[in-house]
Amino acid sequence: MPGPVALVGAGEFLPVMADLDRQLLAVAGPSRPRVAILPTASYPDGDDVFLRWAAMGVEHFRSLGAEVEAVLVRTAADAWDPANAQAVGEADLIYLSGGKPDHLLRVLAGSPLWAAALAAHARGATLAGCSAGAMVLAGCQVRFRRRLPFRPGWDEALRIVPGVAVLPHYDRFPEAFAAVLALQAPKGIAVLGIDEDTALIGQDGAWQVRGRARVTVWRGRHRERLRAGDLFRSGT
Repeated sequence: MPGPVALVGAGEFLPVMADLDRQLLAVAGPSRPRVAILPTASYPDGDDVFLRWAAMGVEHFRSLGAEVEAVLVRTAADAWDPANAQAVGEADLIYLSGGKPDHLLRVLAGSPLWAAALAAHARGATLAGCSAGAMVLAGCQVRFRRRLPFRPGWDEALRIVPGVAVLPHYDRFPEAFAAVLALQAPKGIAVLGIDEDTALIGQDGAWQVRGRARVTVWRGRHRERLRAGDLFRSGT
């Protein structure tokens, strides 16, 4: 059975997320799980930023007792490197941190590294994505034009969680804007607004909210608020 999936609104590698990440490690199986950190989405912000996120991920999960490796995948060429694919394929927890979702999707889609991640997930490894990482794990992701008019578009994402799209940092969004996005989402897509320091963790379509705040589920005009401990089924 495929492993769990964690969709995190924001806050990766910070102390506020330590309890949640301990839970992810606990379900990973081994007494000292292997964690692969992919800071790929941050690379468009510069190599210093990229390396800082990599180091934060290693320090955070090492402090929680895991064996951790930062897999330094900057570009699509790196995602075709057999050594990087092997590092991801051997992990018990694969963590995609935040940054630019369009870049992350371009790098991972169709690559041997992503094939290795899927194989690891199929044998039970956990896939976790925060912010941009959560967006690409969904069925589709929103794309904003860089010029007027600012109409959103929608790209097919990696479809680990089909039937949904993720809006991270949701508690920083003007909700009227989120409502417009929800109305423009492709047919059959539920838009999940995940607050910072908050996550949906689930498996096989069954999800539970964890963390300090809320998840807002939009299905067209219908809005539902979920808090820590609440359950949600995707595709329903």
